[in-house]
Amino acid sequence: MTTNYTQVRNDIREYTRELQKIQPDTINAFYTVSKNALKDGALSEKTKEFIALAIGVAKQCDGCIAFHIENMKRLGATRNELGEVLGMAVYMGGGPSLMHAADALRAFDQLEQSYQPGAVR
Repeated sequence: MTTNYTQVRNDIREYTRELQKIQPDTINAFYTVSKNALKDGALSEKTKEFIALAIGVAKQCDGCIAFHIENMKRLGATRNELGEVLGMAVYMGGGPSLMHAADALRAFDQLEQSYQPGAVR
């Protein structure tokens, strides 16, 4: 099973835009919650992205993996940091999380090849 996480992001972005046209208040509210939840506070945005990724892995959400990996790349996360986060996700989520942790590492490697710091996506 090989997932193209760039394609996952693009596909989801396309349809979230469509959904936003149908339900602008709901989708805009979600984006506001996301923006506010990720603000630096007692925890940095990077740490919060690590938490979000671990939850995405545990919940087996390919879209979550794709988007949070992209954000982690933007924030300068390293492969070793990612490995520790994925270890915690496997610990908390068991076998199903291990399968998605492997896919999250694949997403990191895929985005390593295509990620350009500062590029608008």
